[in-house]
Amino acid sequence: MINQSIFKSYDVRGIYPGQLDEAAAFAIGRAFVKHTGAKNIVVGYDARLSSPALFNALTQGLLSHGARVTSISQTPTEGLYFAVANYDVEAGIMITASHNPKEYNGFKMMVRNGSDITWIRGKDLVPFVEDSVFTKSDAEIKELDIWPDYLKLMDSFFDAKNIKPFNIVVDASNGVIGSVIEKIKDRLPVKITPLHFEPDGNFPNHSPNPLDEGAAKQIWAAIKKEKADFGFMFDGDADRIFLVDENGQMVSADIVLLLLAKHFLLKNPGMGIAYNLICSRSVPEFVKQWGGVPIRTQVGFVNVREGLINNNGIMGGELSAHYCFADYFACDSGIIAFLTLLQIISKENKLVSEMVKDLTIYAKPLQLTFTAKDQGVILEKVKEKYINGKQDYLDGVTVEYEHWWFNLRPSNTEPLLKLTIEADTKELLEQKKEELSRFIFGA
Repeated sequence: MINQSIFKSYDVRGIYPGQLDEAAAFAIGRAFVKHTGAKNIVVGYDARLSSPALFNALTQGLLSHGARVTSISQTPTEGLYFAVANYDVEAGIMITASHNPKEYNGFKMMVRNGSDITWIRGKDLVPFVEDSVFTKSDAEIKELDIWPDYLKLMDSFFDAKNIKPFNIVVDASNGVIGSVIEKIKDRLPVKITPLHFEPDGNFPNHSPNPLDEGAAKQIWAAIKKEKADFGFMFDGDADRIFLVDENGQMVSADIVLLLLAKHFLLKNPGMGIAYNLICSRSVPEFVKQWGGVPIRTQVGFVNVREGLINNNGIMGGELSAHYCFADYFACDSGIIAFLTLLQIISKENKLVSEMVKDLTIYAKPLQLTFTAKDQGVILEKVKEKYINGKQDYLDGVTVEYEHWWFNLRPSNTEPLLKLTIEADTKELLEQKKEELSRFIFGA
């Protein structure tokens, strides 16, 4: 029996092999064809140790239900997006668990409708999944090298003349971005000190999630040692990118979103910038100031992307450091963010820390998580207590006051409540943190 917990709101994800094994991958391949009707499917995979085994099982499931399969082999997730959008295929599946610990793996799934790419959510497959007898197909899996065409597209996103000869450090987190950086580095007038470029599913140097405790210590040390101007970290499948300043401090993703937003609004006046509702309120304020239209969405990259598509957006981002671009099929791309930030920092002619300071007008938002079985009850009590604030319910409950605001929302997958608080000052932020924490625990 296939473990139902692996079918998430946005993708399929679980621990290998306890939750997600070859039998499940085979059945999911068959279910994907049943659900989508796609007969020409491209598949890629990340550097996780279980990815080759799941690739073999998944593709056999696809083939057994009559689909043709094209492999693009090991790739960042954005390589899969590129393949779906640019070649004669109807759908794509990326085998990855993104930034999760090494024991995890999963599938990000999508179909192409004309020029649009539509995500297939994990839960969408549940009615089509059935236990299947594994069968080996004699059908051939076609191999495709996307990189010459991909690099041509990347060339359109930057002009080397607009990039200064920076000294930077790039940490690939033993994921899959190192080989792509190697392919483009000769196009750039920068010195790159590489960290952990070798793909290794054991992630021996630090977590594949740059936000995990201790993950940024090595890039901080390398920036100091190399006297680098700044650095970048990528997660395991390279769909998230993090900017690190000259002092080794990681820049909050909503501030990076603002750096990118200003750049794209200068080129595309009046267009929308999508952001999720737990970003700093400085995001919509600056976007309006720069003549853009803020597009506020629920948390989750899929929601940010939908906001971008449905509201004439030019780009979008969220606190987890996904950045999506209208000119890249409305998909996220760590490399486009990387190339664009090099140009932005070159143009500003300031230290990264100074650029961040200019955009940091409120105390940095706090993110807290509470275990709570009665999530609905607690949310109702919070609404009642803070009834004098401006409330909305786009995702959980958001309450705004003149000098501070908070959002409390339930997790999609666990009995957890997630709290975000922002205030004008650190003192007020700490005061409201204590107040809300006491109330939630006592609710």
